[in-house]
Amino acid sequence: MLITGNDLLSVANENSFAVPAFNISDWAMMRGIIEISEETDSPLIIAIHPDELAHVGEDFMPAVVQAARRASVPVAIHFDHGTTYEQMLIAVRTGFTSVMLDASMHEYEDNVARTQQAVAVAHPLGLSVEAELGTIGKTDDEAEAGTEDIIYTDPEAAKDFVAKTGVDSLAVAIGTRHGIYPSHLEPELKLDLLKEIKAAVPLPLVLHGGSNNPDDEIAESVKLGVNKINISSDIKVAYHQKMREVLQDGGLREPNTIQPACIEAMKETAAHKIRLFAADGKAALYPRLTDLR
Repeated sequence: MLITGNDLLSVANENSFAVPAFNISDWAMMRGIIEISEETDSPLIIAIHPDELAHVGEDFMPAVVQAARRASVPVAIHFDHGTTYEQMLIAVRTGFTSVMLDASMHEYEDNVARTQQAVAVAHPLGLSVEAELGTIGKTDDEAEAGTEDIIYTDPEAAKDFVAKTGVDSLAVAIGTRHGIYPSHLEPELKLDLLKEIKAAVPLPLVLHGGSNNPDDEIAESVKLGVNKINISSDIKVAYHQKMREVLQDGGLREPNTIQPACIEAMKETAAHKIRLFAADGKAALYPRLTDLR
């Protein structure tokens, strides 16, 4: 069942759980993520950012839309970390049901203006918009956009930002970083800050850089109002680490003998995240909405 991000996250906000947003970058990963969501009866966000879209190609998107439509659980297709108006138009044209305009690297008023523009494009078409306020950290060059030093989200600024832009969900900076934490860097979330932000803006909050953080902190963030958590690095590490092991057998060459074990390793990691976010079994909370496509 293909629905919008807003339809997906409003239920999560009302019922205090977080929908996993899994970044995928090939067909096998996407199929595995849908399978494990169905097996755990969990709602799902398929997330694809501009670099991933460039890798798979726009012709990949009709297949993603069809797979989401056929899924037995509610699915939104989310354009992750778009940064320009032109990218928003690409996302709308290629079948995404949720878009993120990430102007967090810009000055506050510029972030507001760019986000307003994204809302003006998406809302008339029934699509939902996510924005980001503050900046997420970044651990290495393989990670998505981020900054070396985290700029934490200010609750009062968040309240003003939401009122001015009309966004449907807000990604907040409370201490996460994109990528996998190196040994010298200790993950730590500012959960008291999260409480203040949720009190100021009771709409669905989003946690980017959710990979490699301590389970207890992530679970607590869900209880305190996070309703969407992006997971990219953790599932990709599981998938490709298993692929490295499988490819030690130099006699293998066919994808249908190489990839199944990789998919299963990824699914195991994804299942852990789904349960950690309290999303397992929550697909039953969604009415059978009219499919968007």
